[in-house]
Amino acid sequence: MNWPAVRAIYLFEMGRFWRTAGQSILAPVISTTLYFVVFGAAIGSRVSAVDGVPYGLFIVPGLIMLSLLTQSIANASFGIYFPRFAGTIYEILSAPISPLEVVLGYVGAAASKSILIGLIILATSALFVPLRIDHPVWMLAFLLLTAVTFSLFGFIIGLWADGFEKLQLVPLLVVTPLTFLGGSFYAVSMLPPFWHTVSLLNPVVYLISGFRWAFFGTADVGIGVSLAMTGLFLAICLGLVTYIFRTGYRLKS
Repeated sequence: MNWPAVRAIYLFEMGRFWRTAGQSILAPVISTTLYFVVFGAAIGSRVSAVDGVPYGLFIVPGLIMLSLLTQSIANASFGIYFPRFAGTIYEILSAPISPLEVVLGYVGAAASKSILIGLIILATSALFVPLRIDHPVWMLAFLLLTAVTFSLFGFIIGLWADGFEKLQLVPLLVVTPLTFLGGSFYAVSMLPPFWHTVSLLNPVVYLISGFRWAFFGTADVGIGVSLAMTGLFLAICLGLVTYIFRTGYRLKS
């Protein structure tokens, strides 16, 4: 394993993050504040507790997951797309670096950024509601597993995209709607039977449900099912990345 190469890619990507720290960190904090003002204060005052949890506190895992998914995809997709766009990808392809080391560098940096932002949002939430985390170890485990999984997904999008517009296509038209409809701001059990069944086809439901269980000990689906679905999505992303590097699919242009 060429750890200096992995470290070089990782530090380069993290350096780019810190150079735009104001934009990268301040924007999620402002968004979280607005969500709490709109959902926590305006709507939360008219909504009773959900599964015994005050509504303002109930939406915290959903807010963190929403930012975690979007930031993981955005950081990883742009991180690998820009070298392809600028032509510097040839420096990586010609260097003595294996595909695994490239993935570790880019995906590791993207996951680190999104985890940091998720923790900042968690700290920001403490300014509005009294935080409650029943299973902190599981909370961190879900945070790490989700960040790595969707950073891999973003890495795949960055290899697939042939323009900046496509970088936003999947996050805006697929991931964000699925997150909003996946129980970020409500419990899936509150839906009518038909829509409850339809919601179970949404993979994001299992991510949010497992993450919320780590906070409050309640979930829309079993914790084992949430872990299994998250692991399945991670395995699919790993398989796609392996295929891309074995075939050279769109690595050079």
